[in-house]
Amino acid sequence: MWLSFFRPLDRFSLQNFKYVVNELREIKVVDEHNKESVVDLLQSVVEIVTYGDKQDPMIFEYFMECQVLAEFLRVLKISRDSRIEIPLLQYLSIMIQNMDSEHAIYYCFSNDYINNIIEHQYQFNRGDLAQYYVSFLRAISGKVNKDTLCLLVKVKGNSVVSFPLYNEALKFAFHEEKMIQTAVCSLALSLYYVCDDMVYQYITTPPVSKYFSDLVIRLSEQCSHLDFLVRASEDTCIEHKRKQLFLQADKIADNLYYLKDILNIGESRLSRLVAENLLSLLVLPILQPLLQSRKRNVSNLSGVTSLYLVSRLLQVIDGKGMMDPVAGVILYLYFDSSDQDAIKDIATSNHFTESFSKHQDKMEEKSYSVSENEEKSINYPPCHDSFCDKRGGLSAFLFSENQTLQLASLFLLLIVSEIKDLDCSLFPKIGLNGMHEADKTFITRFLDQILNVLLKVLASQTPLSAVVKWHTGWFLRKLLNDREEWFCDHNLQLFNTSFEQSRQHLEEELDGCWFDHILDTLINEWGSCKTVLEESFHSKDAFFILELAVSQITTYDDETTLSAWQRMVDSVKVFVLHLQLKSYMLRGNLLEHPLLCKAQSLASTSGQIHSSDVSSATFGSEVSLASGLPCRIAFSKAGIRDIYIIPVATGTSGRLLLTEKHPFRSQRGVVLAVAPLAGLTPKIDDIHPTWLHLRIREFDPKFSTNTIKGSHSNMSSHYTDGKWTLGFQNADTCEAARFLILKETRKQRSKVESLLSPLLHNKDWHKDEWNGHNK
Repeated sequence: MWLSFFRPLDRFSLQNFKYVVNELREIKVVDEHNKESVVDLLQSVVEIVTYGDKQDPMIFEYFMECQVLAEFLRVLKISRDSRIEIPLLQYLSIMIQNMDSEHAIYYCFSNDYINNIIEHQYQFNRGDLAQYYVSFLRAISGKVNKDTLCLLVKVKGNSVVSFPLYNEALKFAFHEEKMIQTAVCSLALSLYYVCDDMVYQYITTPPVSKYFSDLVIRLSEQCSHLDFLVRASEDTCIEHKRKQLFLQADKIADNLYYLKDILNIGESRLSRLVAENLLSLLVLPILQPLLQSRKRNVSNLSGVTSLYLVSRLLQVIDGKGMMDPVAGVILYLYFDSSDQDAIKDIATSNHFTESFSKHQDKMEEKSYSVSENEEKSINYPPCHDSFCDKRGGLSAFLFSENQTLQLASLFLLLIVSEIKDLDCSLFPKIGLNGMHEADKTFITRFLDQILNVLLKVLASQTPLSAVVKWHTGWFLRKLLNDREEWFCDHNLQLFNTSFEQSRQHLEEELDGCWFDHILDTLINEWGSCKTVLEESFHSKDAFFILELAVSQITTYDDETTLSAWQRMVDSVKVFVLHLQLKSYMLRGNLLEHPLLCKAQSLASTSGQIHSSDVSSATFGSEVSLASGLPCRIAFSKAGIRDIYIIPVATGTSGRLLLTEKHPFRSQRGVVLAVAPLAGLTPKIDDIHPTWLHLRIREFDPKFSTNTIKGSHSNMSSHYTDGKWTLGFQNADTCEAARFLILKETRKQRSKVESLLSPLLHNKDWHKDEWNGHNK
């Protein structure tokens, strides 16, 4: 606010206030010549009135007596320069926001001056006027309570016929600027909390009630756009696509939470209206791909998008009015979708809205309208399970060969199984006697089959991403949490097969160009994996469903060290997952730390500065040349230089030093460059046998933070490997240099392998060992 202690005290006197008001009344037209002076007068009025509200009752008495608010309205009408509107609305907003006394607020809302200012015909196509106008409306709504609400509505008889504050605000409900949208949502919510019976009747009756259907229709459009992003071409950059999906999913979540806030107000007419619109305009279209998985999908949404949206909706909007109809249909379809009439029985129970039943019938008619010939031409999700063959619904997804659909449908089933207050009257309709039996039957009836599906994902020969497998591991731990018996022989064999695959892939990375980072990566991913597996059901973000859809298959470019890094990290992730799952299945707990050989030795060999001047050397260091081999190298800016190469491996650390002979000390050299031994892959030139080519890793893992969410989100594809070409006096010296580099590299790799040995060579366990531990 503009209260200034540097201005004369008489500025806030009643006498000065009268003078300012008289000056304002003398204004007959507002144009570019007097605009600035009018703005100054409006500012002075607001400053003095704000001061008077707190300090001098006489000032505010004069403000009311002379109806100064009418002058603000008059200035709007006589203005030939629309730019006066922004400061006028801004000053009024500040005045209203700073009013403390109920008396002052009551007066400002009386006599329809505020309503007339709200309904003034503004030119919103000019500048930032819309933002200031909505801020003005927001300031008013912040002062509305159950006592002052009646001053802002227009009543005829016993009915509200107009509510300017609410009506005008809704015109900006879908404005292109997010801040304006947010302000309107906040304004509407604040009004819903203070509405009386007459106003509730007004806002829930057409045409005003159209706002709620428009909200859901816009949400439905956002869902369609999300599905468009899910279906986008595979040529799209995965990371860019993931970011787009996240932003769109975030918008949908914001709108769902807003609708939840409206439902939580607890007013029956408002809640019923919102619920009906959600069910008829959003939920049923989303459910169509799930209801009709064995028939043609008359919805435009894909199964992945549908599963995500239903899961997210049930996570956010947890009221019984939404849970019962959605969960009831899903639960019924899980057990038996052959009798479509039963769906109607569920939908028409007395807990569901008439709208739900009406649209349910329409959806079934569409479902049955598919002719037999049309059905034969449809490519259904592959399903090779007898249970799946007999039933459609979620079963077709759960037992399909698409890992994303499998995990997404299982996640939705788990959400439904966690609903503790689901209407028990649903269960007799599907052959269940009570909630306890429903919970038990719902998941455990086909647990072995579901576990088999999950284990097949882990053991898949397809190069599934580590993200897919970590989420699969979370489901396994979740399902085994309360299981009284362990795997059957077949499932145990599947897990052992999967475990062996993960071990072999990690062993292969010991021959890769990033073997020197395996230990550090394993320790980092160990804690991350444990955190993911221990994540509670309620805190798990359904966004993983969309992430799986775009990162299900991982491909690597063997020509780059960046791609090799990604492959190594994924191999470590998957191996760590198997170790943790094995520990949980065998002992009932996850391991806090990896069982490495003398874990403390890892710290002592990873990054410690050793006494040897060669092993601890960095750029500019002075080192001994006793173990160096002379050669030449061409630098782009320094030309050809005579240097010595010194490969050295100490523990798990290995580096190649390029050194130049010290100008005054013949047996000493100065380090010009350092490269890691791992990844050098020394190769003698095919044409020039005295040339040795070395590949230099340019990607620095220290600047990469990899988590399960967005596995490679911080990696940039612009990295290209460096290259050094060393020239030796003869072919024998060149071969000796290559052999020396490989020798030191093998020594470094041998140390890494010895530390990993307890994990890599731990034998599989069998059924008898498992039973022994289980006892």
